[in-house]
Amino acid sequence: MKMTLKKHMVILLFSSLLTLSIIGCTHTSQSLVEKNHDRPQATYIVTNELISIEYDQNLHSRVISNLNGTIQKLGNFQASEYVILEGGKVVSEFAFISRSEHDINTELGPGKQVTILGDSTSGLRKTISIRRFDAYPSMLFFSLIYENTSEQPMQIIKWVNNHYALTSFSDSTSQQAAFWSYQGASFSDRRDWVMPLKPGFSQQNYMGMNASDYGSGTAISDIWRKDIGLAVGHSEVDPKLVAIPVSYPENSHTAQLHIELEQTVRLAPGQSIQTIETFVNAHKGDYYATLKNYRNAMADKGLKMDDIPDSAYESIWCAWGYERDFSVDEVLATLPKAKEMGLKWAVLDDGWQTAEGDWYLHPEKFPNGDKDMQAFVKEINDQGLKAKLWWAPLAVDPGTDLLHEHSDMLLLDENGAVHDVTWWNSFYLCPAYEGTIEYTKELVKKMMGTWGFSGLKIDGQHLNGVPPCYNPKHNHKSPNESVEKLAEFWKVVYDTALEIDKQAVVEICPCGTSYAFHNLPYMNQAVSSDPLTSWQVRLKGKTLKGLMGDSAPYYGDHVELSDNASDFASSLGIGAVVGTKFTIPSGNKAAEAFLLNAQQEQEWGKWIALYNEKMLPKGEYLGELYDIGFDLPEAHAIAKGERLYYGFYAKEWNGDIELRGLQAGHYQVYDYINEQDLGKVSGPNALLEIAFNDYLLLELTPITQ
Repeated sequence: MKMTLKKHMVILLFSSLLTLSIIGCTHTSQSLVEKNHDRPQATYIVTNELISIEYDQNLHSRVISNLNGTIQKLGNFQASEYVILEGGKVVSEFAFISRSEHDINTELGPGKQVTILGDSTSGLRKTISIRRFDAYPSMLFFSLIYENTSEQPMQIIKWVNNHYALTSFSDSTSQQAAFWSYQGASFSDRRDWVMPLKPGFSQQNYMGMNASDYGSGTAISDIWRKDIGLAVGHSEVDPKLVAIPVSYPENSHTAQLHIELEQTVRLAPGQSIQTIETFVNAHKGDYYATLKNYRNAMADKGLKMDDIPDSAYESIWCAWGYERDFSVDEVLATLPKAKEMGLKWAVLDDGWQTAEGDWYLHPEKFPNGDKDMQAFVKEINDQGLKAKLWWAPLAVDPGTDLLHEHSDMLLLDENGAVHDVTWWNSFYLCPAYEGTIEYTKELVKKMMGTWGFSGLKIDGQHLNGVPPCYNPKHNHKSPNESVEKLAEFWKVVYDTALEIDKQAVVEICPCGTSYAFHNLPYMNQAVSSDPLTSWQVRLKGKTLKGLMGDSAPYYGDHVELSDNASDFASSLGIGAVVGTKFTIPSGNKAAEAFLLNAQQEQEWGKWIALYNEKMLPKGEYLGELYDIGFDLPEAHAIAKGERLYYGFYAKEWNGDIELRGLQAGHYQVYDYINEQDLGKVSGPNALLEIAFNDYLLLELTPITQ
């Protein structure tokens, strides 16, 4: 049966609205052959409500979107799932054999599974299993099996899933980039996670170690143009050493992305290999919709963020301004000023210990050991502040007692060598080794139970991911056990802390790395983690609220790390916890760079008071209202009660700003930083003509008749 292109589009739209799983070619009563010059006639379409995957006779595919109520083909057909054999041979063409479909009901809810089979001339049979779920209308989930149907053994060295293209329709004269992207990998240069793509761009996004102590991340890559976007990633409940490359070749109008795993597997005749579960998501706006879908799907699988104590939202003073050579007296002398400025937490940072690994109290600072530390914590509490302690687990210094007495805890490479943690000149401990786990658990009990701290600031880029461990004393089932069980290590730390104090704050600061999603359920405060710019404060805030929840307590880090060392607006306007590491005169030379002057005291006190009054992190961050890449000026919105709060950012702006997300009705517009009434607007969308430099923070209150 032949149909015109127009009729084919009607059928596709109708099938999308009905969430029909598949339209086949020869194996279903809904057979369809379409005349189209850019592919073979026969196609196989797997459809969810808002996304479809279209296959040709060689099982090459492309993504089709119905997000805007119209069918959009996001790129051309290409090999989307394939393998590479030893010697570099790519097996990417599989002649269609059959398809089948059945209902499923999993932890993600009810849905359907479509199975498509194809054979290659190389003697590999490919089975594609695609699952779609009613609860996730813009997503499809994949797993593949490759079976050796030949009479000879073969060796697979890599598999690739979800290799898709997104074509640009932007005008070549446009000042804006054709594509923006989110890429969840970690790098030692601490680059941006969100960026415009420039022609010639290519990034591998390996989820293993990209430097000695920089690795892991969130296994998602997302590219989007102004009207639509596309993301791929993996949805396994444990970390996997995949890569999710993104590229935008020179002289091309197409950005590419896929997910791959280098894995050498020898297949005897009749043997097979199965890929991990991967997914594709189509979306409007920026990457926030993808992160929210992913977070919800992973929660359905059991990786759910815990309830958040009120204490995780409270503002923070940190003693790191005095650096490692602090004295107890200068820290205690700063507490009254911190209290006066409205701060709620006092953090004792690096330098209280003799060495990473031993974690003995420094004898010059705490000569009476536990008693002195208990008295120190009591003094913080007596000032009306909560006490948090800095700590860098999974690191051990050369020359320590721990290294001498418990070298069995070390994480070793395949040659039996240690792995370096560069910042502290330390070595990795293995998080999947029972000895490391028990030692760490006892340290948490001492810090919070014996000494009395109410929170932990867990710090270091090495915390985000670890290398495979080959230590023979650990009896790992696989070297990757250290990688896959890191989150379980953090669960032990988190559970132990909350058993001692149900209001405990467990902050993990993986210094500039892109947070590993699998670790996030085992902390109740994330942080911008040594941002290089205010832009990073804001993009990391959007990312972590997408991954943790719309009301997640994300800490913008010390304000001294932001632009001009004073940008509270980038934290306040996105609903981030505020903090500072200011110092007072003490004779400590390291602290002189952070001395609080009279002007700062007045200005910063105002910002902190506004933070405490508004408490915007407890509101709902409306991450899908604005596109962080394409919308100008950059905009963020928060709903709290009946009010909406907006943060706009630009070096200079003079023109209209759009206030999205309003209800029908009238609102009073108030610049709550400069205490200026800016008049009234009407919802649901309103324009306000205004000029500002750097930032504009607004509060909109509904006007009741």
